[in-house]
Amino acid sequence: MRLAAAARLWGPPGLLLTFALHPALCLRPGRTAAPPHRDYCVLGAGPAGLQMAYFLQRAGRDYAVFERAPRPGSFFARYPRHRRLISINKRHTGKANAEFNLRHDWNSLLSHDPQLLFRHYSRAYFPDAGDMVRYLGDFADRLRLRVLYNTTIAHVTLDKDRQAWNGHYFILTDQTGQAHRCSVLLVATGLWVPNQVDFPGSEHVEGYESVSVDPRDFEGQNVLILGRGNSAFETAENILGVTNFIHMLSRSRVRLSWATHYVGDLRAINNGLLDTYQLKSLDGLLESDLTDLAVVKDHEGKFRITLKFFLEESNQSADAITLPQDDNDNFAMRVAYDRVIRCLGWKFDFSIFNKSLRLSSSGEFSKKYPLVKASYESKGSRGLFVLGTASHSVDYRKSAGGFIHGFRYTVRAVHRLLEHRHHRVPWPSTEHPISQLTNSIVRRVNEASGLYQMFSVLADIILLKENATAFEYLEEFPMQMLAQLETITGRKAQHGLFVINMEYGRNFSGPDKDVFFYDRSVGHTEDAWQSNFLHPVIYYYRHLPTEQEVRFRPADWALPRPTAIHHIVEDFLTDWTAPVGHILPLRRFLENCLDTDLRSFYAESCFLFALTHQKLPPFCQQGYLRMQGLMGTESLRRHGIESGLLRDYATVGRPREDGGQRPVGSSPAPGLPVQPLDGNKEEL
Repeated sequence: MRLAAAARLWGPPGLLLTFALHPALCLRPGRTAAPPHRDYCVLGAGPAGLQMAYFLQRAGRDYAVFERAPRPGSFFARYPRHRRLISINKRHTGKANAEFNLRHDWNSLLSHDPQLLFRHYSRAYFPDAGDMVRYLGDFADRLRLRVLYNTTIAHVTLDKDRQAWNGHYFILTDQTGQAHRCSVLLVATGLWVPNQVDFPGSEHVEGYESVSVDPRDFEGQNVLILGRGNSAFETAENILGVTNFIHMLSRSRVRLSWATHYVGDLRAINNGLLDTYQLKSLDGLLESDLTDLAVVKDHEGKFRITLKFFLEESNQSADAITLPQDDNDNFAMRVAYDRVIRCLGWKFDFSIFNKSLRLSSSGEFSKKYPLVKASYESKGSRGLFVLGTASHSVDYRKSAGGFIHGFRYTVRAVHRLLEHRHHRVPWPSTEHPISQLTNSIVRRVNEASGLYQMFSVLADIILLKENATAFEYLEEFPMQMLAQLETITGRKAQHGLFVINMEYGRNFSGPDKDVFFYDRSVGHTEDAWQSNFLHPVIYYYRHLPTEQEVRFRPADWALPRPTAIHHIVEDFLTDWTAPVGHILPLRRFLENCLDTDLRSFYAESCFLFALTHQKLPPFCQQGYLRMQGLMGTESLRRHGIESGLLRDYATVGRPREDGGQRPVGSSPAPGLPVQPLDGNKEEL
């Protein structure tokens, strides 16, 4: 009887029950169960959160994404309000190189699946926001990313623990009170809290997030828009043809993206109001600090603009309040408005983060963005990284880090940093013989999308080996972390390094710049340093710069002053492959830095060098002596001789059949060596 009971208890069903109850049975009185633990917690299933989830999943890491909405990309389900994105979807470039094509695809995330390119989701150059929602949903589903939907994280705090990776755990509490513990917190919640300015009468102002998008609601109305960015101009563009007039008010002048070279400034697709303003068709732009103004509603329900100090001096009714036009009868905003709309952009939601995380400070800029280092790690909490749009403080108004086509690469950089810090996986690199140095640089500057989009933020690093016989190539490293390169990457920089960056001319970008002046482009190699448009710049350092050198670099320099610097002249086609204009000056710069010959040679030339020189060029050392040199064909040999570049020693002085001497330039016997006529000429 007892044996039968024991069998029932410890048989498969009973054993299963025992294991299920084990955690509860082992709890000591007064103690609660530890929250579920994950190595990585990602907040937000927008583009940045999904991009990080992809990299974590590919690396086989323990992670989860927390998303408050029932599907990814909830921001794009609502914004932009008028549904047209300003991120370009260039489906055709004339090239089949996938990496190059990403330079002009501003919507796709990085993955191994060619079907997850945005060009498969929309044919429009400026796509509909609904297509982005559909794309992000497919990205999460096809790649089977681990996303916990309908999970709102209401509070984040720290739990100090010496055994944790960073000396503490992050405790996330969701809307049900369930706690989640993680070693690394990756915040990808974006900017979604509307910016508001508190001034008298601000309660009469409608917000971009809630104002009607039906143009019929604005028929025959006078409209005042507060703001000067793309959301303000997007709103104006939608109602431009139905209003009496639109006035736009902001404290700063309009910034045009084609003048500033910053994609977050006003894009041409939204700037119809600039035409009607400058062509005097009633609409207009005005500059004033919003905090100095007040909005007063009169007895007709119209809105009047006055100055705050007029309001503070008077306790009278709205109709008796002093207006600026009472003293100045040509005051620009003396008309009454039917609608006042606020379009002032967004800021980060700090409300869920405990003060112990120190994500913000009292500074004005830190009220919009979290405080992060150039590595995208929080300045206040080790192990907390900010991704995507919310990390844009690193390159605000400088590069594209606040947009998908930029932060897909900064997210990858953060993942590579984490792989080395916590899993001892060095930053990916490739090693090549020094003879391949020129080719490696030329290939990257002509196809790499991360360098191209995150110019002056992410750079390629070339680490030289001892005696410059070989090099290690690292892609897309955060430039401002150069002093910590060895710690972050696990690679050594003991014998010098090159940094490959993309830059605009220093005096070519700005809201007040004329970027269409007649001599705006540079075409001569000797003037390459004056190039205005985006172009490659190569920095050479004999030693890794220190943190102090990076911090106190010259004004407007992307990096500390190098040992040597080389600008590859700008190119109208952004195609830096011209043998004389681009490649030859680059190769000679590299040769001067390394004090070596980086040319490629045919096997015959290497043979002659071996007979006549004590030291062979690197190409011959690494190729010919290992039986890997290039063999010249008879047609190439004949072309070189006939063009006068090569001398045919095999036939010089050899008697001809008619008894005479064979002249220089005659065809040699197949397989015999030739050498250049002029030692200074380039090898074929």
